[in-house]
Amino acid sequence: MKKIGIVGLGMLGNAVALHLLDSGFDVTVYNRTKEKTTQIKKKGAKVVSSPKEIAEDVELVIIVVKDADAIKQISFEKDGIIEGKNEKLIVADMSTISPSESKNISEKFLEHNIQKLDIPVMGGPNVAITGDLVMMVSGDKSTFESCKNVLYNIANKVFFLGESGVAHSVKLAMNLQITMLALALSEGITLVKKLNVDPRIFLEILNSTYFKTGMSEKKAYKMAEGKYEATFTLANLKKDISTITETAKSLGIKLPMIEKAEQVYSDALKEGLGEIDYTGIIEHIKKINDSK
Repeated sequence: MKKIGIVGLGMLGNAVALHLLDSGFDVTVYNRTKEKTTQIKKKGAKVVSSPKEIAEDVELVIIVVKDADAIKQISFEKDGIIEGKNEKLIVADMSTISPSESKNISEKFLEHNIQKLDIPVMGGPNVAITGDLVMMVSGDKSTFESCKNVLYNIANKVFFLGESGVAHSVKLAMNLQITMLALALSEGITLVKKLNVDPRIFLEILNSTYFKTGMSEKKAYKMAEGKYEATFTLANLKKDISTITETAKSLGIKLPMIEKAEQVYSDALKEGLGEIDYTGIIEHIKKINDSK
């Protein structure tokens, strides 16, 4: 495959598109807000005015949008992907949605003889730009095999997990982890500061143990300094947290900590923290304590 389409040029979609261009692929892009296509057009991407136009011209369309409703809109409504399909077309969804929504959308594409893969990833735009994402894939195995040259270019680790919906299940479990890590680091840093201990000492000790994480080794130092340059916004993580709690409810299981985290992140959104990095949740923890 050489002709790739990207629908959705947020931070992640833009970085994936830039990396594919740098890797020699022909890239066509669509974004609802056309102003966001300026940089990618200068780099050599073809910009079109609808998802339909992308589907007419490429072998693989990668969708990177906010939620399932956005996927349905750009896929099945007027000037959507299905209106421009060609016989070689495959769709791959990199958005974070529920497993049940993923299955429903896959079935809808199959009604139009289009195979869809789930390809959610771990890692932000800073690693997408170098092709170092970790990717989870589910869907038809032969379709996955036909897309390998693209998927292994985007990610340095690719896990094929089986039938449609499975990759999104694991993605939700992964985002549950980063939610808890961000909160644990926020509370740990807040605690030691109140005890007049330099949080860098706390982090140095933490990172000398097997409890360390990539977040504690990198983003935590920025959290301690009050720097939250967004690679994944707090608002987007809150959206995913709600998807986790909704999925758990549909399965009839209780996940008490993520339910509590959903409330914490909801409160942070009300304070106007949505557009900073998700690790900026520490600002909400600070505010709780400063008000006492």
